[in-house]
Amino acid sequence: MSTQFPVTMRGADNVALWAYEHEIEPAALNQLRNIAALGPVAKVAVMPDVHLGKGATVGSVIAMRDAVSPSAVGVDIGCGVCGVRTSLSAHDLPDDLSGLRSAVEAAIPVGFNSHERAVNVQRLGLRTADHDRLWQSAKAIYANVDPFGGRAPRQLGTLGGGNHFLEVCLDGEDRVWLTLHSGSRNVGKELAERHITVAKGLPHNADLPDRDLAFFYANTPEMDAYLYDLTWAQQYAALSRQVMMALFRTVLSEAFAGVRFTDEINVHHNYVRRETVGGEEFIVTRKGAIRAGSDELALIPGSMGTGSYVVRGLGNPESLFSASHGAGRKMSRSAAKRTFTVEDLAEQTAGIECRKDAGVVDEIPGAYKDIHGVIAAQDNLVAVVAHLRTILCVKG
Repeated sequence: MSTQFPVTMRGADNVALWAYEHEIEPAALNQLRNIAALGPVAKVAVMPDVHLGKGATVGSVIAMRDAVSPSAVGVDIGCGVCGVRTSLSAHDLPDDLSGLRSAVEAAIPVGFNSHERAVNVQRLGLRTADHDRLWQSAKAIYANVDPFGGRAPRQLGTLGGGNHFLEVCLDGEDRVWLTLHSGSRNVGKELAERHITVAKGLPHNADLPDRDLAFFYANTPEMDAYLYDLTWAQQYAALSRQVMMALFRTVLSEAFAGVRFTDEINVHHNYVRRETVGGEEFIVTRKGAIRAGSDELALIPGSMGTGSYVVRGLGNPESLFSASHGAGRKMSRSAAKRTFTVEDLAEQTAGIECRKDAGVVDEIPGAYKDIHGVIAAQDNLVAVVAHLRTILCVKG
């Protein structure tokens, strides 16, 4: 092992870093210090893909005592990844993958698009009980959001945009994998923003150095309401990934007769869990981080077309049993658009079947950290099971 982390953050001894301070942008360092200074915060673990976020830093794991900050989860509640290995090998695939990409894009709406009507989960072979339970519990949502009157039912099983993706990958033995990255779509964003607004209005948050770090105390109606709605959005996001993966599998089954699939890996990386660390119970928020408990399988994706890592958690309590959620941005979207061209995108995604137009230049691999370096920095958090190299990528 070449483990060199964690290191302690200067001026904040409750922050453990899996990156050196000189590698982290000053604004993100300031953000981390503000988080660490919050009264209820016991410990912060900072992942190697760390970068500036809204309120709380992306790539941070925060353990709070009897409190929770909605911005420490983020607005895309339940965002995460899903992966499944198929029985196909590289030699089963055609040389030209454009037809397969078109079929995936036709089956799974991307960007702002939705299904014309809510997906019939029974036809996809999914548990109807999970679907029914989700919509039954939606009737009790506390925030002033109506999931039934909006797009939420038709957005279940849709990709969205930004860094979300659907990919076909090959592992080291040239076996074909399907992977995807998505969240709770607009309904999760609405729920988060409503609760963040409520938190900002509470008297105990009036003098925070950053109002976006506003938090709720336990045993209050505000925190109870937030946790209810957050739990619902997390379930929505997880089910949405299941629906998308079922649609993805259907496309493959129609193209390749007799293809079989392994069990899915389906993990959140923007979420909340009550967890015990060192004998003490905390409310742990992961914003751009996955749980990496002992022997737990997870997926850590890179940037557009750079592949993903299947990993097994090592259960390290120093990181609050966590690991990175991906490569992490090294420049903003606007900076990426100023820096790179469509020609750069084509060069950096050479050999990969994907969009190569101005609409996704901000997702160019050069705008992100090197996923291989990110994985190497956390060799005491996860063990690599497989590296998946991308051959097809669908973006919104």
